[in-house]
Amino acid sequence: MLNMLEPYLLTFVALFVAVDSLGNIPIFISLVEGMSKKDRRTVVRDSVTTATVVALVFMFLGKAVLRFIGITIPDFQVAGGALLFIISAKLLLPGSSKGFLTDGHGKDLGVFPLGTPLITGPAVLTTTVIMIDGYGLVPTFVAVLVNMLIVWVTLVKADLLLRLFGQNGLRALAKIMYILLAAIGVMMVRKGILSTIAVNFLAQ
Repeated sequence: MLNMLEPYLLTFVALFVAVDSLGNIPIFISLVEGMSKKDRRTVVRDSVTTATVVALVFMFLGKAVLRFIGITIPDFQVAGGALLFIISAKLLLPGSSKGFLTDGHGKDLGVFPLGTPLITGPAVLTTTVIMIDGYGLVPTFVAVLVNMLIVWVTLVKADLLLRLFGQNGLRALAKIMYILLAAIGVMMVRKGILSTIAVNFLAQ
């Protein structure tokens, strides 16, 4: 039973870290400040819909696109892992925030920057492709949907969660997530390099 659930748990955890639902709450609140409840609901709906569609499209077409342009999975692991590490390191620096991924307010902020790149960004896209290659399509598909459901709940209840954890509590949780994301990035680079060495060794 545990062996059957393991791929689902591993893909869920990896994507949960990459999506960073709790870490998105402060920037979400700052972006929707002054909006009516109706407008906030619209932003939440647009952001989760956009994030889900982008993640699923890339999940099904990502590997085909990579093959078309001649990029192997190990190549993507190394590049994607390095990117995850850089993003995580930048977010871990004192005084940093996800603000560097945004361009301010806009009528379509549910689509950009919330839907992408804040919810579904480079970290999620990279992790999705790697999880498909490692654990299969079905576990990754389920993990994406469950994580997007969690995103929806956290955004709807953003004010409550902010009061519960406090600004500093959410910031601390986000920093922990960034450390885990950096570790995932290092793991991807390591696996990509080892896979490349293995392929070249077998080709000789």
